[in-house]
Amino acid sequence: MSALLEVEGLKTHFFTRAGVVKAVDGVSFSLAEGEVLGLVGESGSGKTVANFSILGLVDPPGRVVEGSIRFRGEDLVGAPISRMRKLRGRDIAMIFQDPMMTLTPVLRIETQMVETVLAHEKVSAKAARDRAIDVLARVGIPSPAERIRAYPHQFSGGMRQRVAIAIALLHKPALILADEPTTALDVTIQGQIIAEMQKLVAETGAAMIWVSHDLAVVETIADKIAVMYAGRIVEYGRSGDVIGQPAHPYARGLLDSIPSRTTPGQHLNQIPGMAPSVLHLPPGCAFQPRCRFADAACAVPPPIVDTGEDRWARCVRPLAPEAAL
Repeated sequence: MSALLEVEGLKTHFFTRAGVVKAVDGVSFSLAEGEVLGLVGESGSGKTVANFSILGLVDPPGRVVEGSIRFRGEDLVGAPISRMRKLRGRDIAMIFQDPMMTLTPVLRIETQMVETVLAHEKVSAKAARDRAIDVLARVGIPSPAERIRAYPHQFSGGMRQRVAIAIALLHKPALILADEPTTALDVTIQGQIIAEMQKLVAETGAAMIWVSHDLAVVETIADKIAVMYAGRIVEYGRSGDVIGQPAHPYARGLLDSIPSRTTPGQHLNQIPGMAPSVLHLPPGCAFQPRCRFADAACAVPPPIVDTGEDRWARCVRPLAPEAAL
């Protein structure tokens, strides 16, 4: 498969009065057509900023200071605003975690969806409206021909999120950036949305970056997983490999903290401490203060170690398969 998206050495920093916040610090990955990459990590690890960087949505005092973002061979870093506006929504779509970042509260859903279609395609208003109704039905909105006339405040939080997802699917984009799009949905609708997006990827060859804290969801939908911590990818590989045998202690900790049906009544394992401020990272490995396997060797920046075919971990000594926190 050819590479649709190639991110190389991406660094997105925020220049604040307190210092330089290295929100994304040297991230690299590639994404082929029809491939889904899961970005996993705690809040503040840099997942959302990485997605915003791809779309050119990082506002001052933040900016991309280094690296390249190639979409179909075109470097988007430093691209004119006019060019990015043509790509956003048509070729690259984003589904935000908060649907109110997508929806305008004073406009009907119909107006917002029809205008989204007409902004990129020369079709009639009726054809745009028919497409909008069809997409609303696909994401589980009941009576879409009637509900399309409603305002965002007339929908529940979960329903608004479904509308936001529908808007992202209007143009069948080549790349979808999904920032925890099913967080506000119940389990049944979550399953429907995931199934629909998997179907879209299969039918159109679209690629997708799926940001989530839920490893169970990521395992279901992603072909590959990139685990992020303190602005860097600390483990990367095929979904089954990372979930089945995580090599980095942080990835292992995330998995061990998930409730299991096989251990009812037992205390959940947890990663001690909290994620460090990216303003004041510890020397060497950023995960060192929270890692039970840390020793003197972790006081220097960890190398990238190959742990299998198309798989690596940023760790001095990647964990053996049987290791657990």
